[in-house]
Amino acid sequence: MPKSRVRKKPVYTPPPTRSPKRAVSPAWLAPTMIACFVIGLVWISLYYVTAANMPVLRTLSGWNLVCGFGLIVAGVVLATRWQ
Repeated sequence: MPKSRVRKKPVYTPPPTRSPKRAVSPAWLAPTMIACFVIGLVWISLYYVTAANMPVLRTLSGWNLVCGFGLIVAGVVLATRWQ
């Protein structure tokens, strides 16, 4: 009876398991997100309450809504990255 071949490779051993690291948001993310929400809301509120009689608001006219909602959308985008 023929002799069986000897294995040339060592037996497979799986790599050691690593515990998955918990993802943590950067420290600046939450304050920036809240600031975008608040500043956007204040911007739109000032535009309506002052009837655009403030110097900065007067020059931007209808673009005030775009600026305010743009800040709010930036806050929402940052909120999606918060963990």
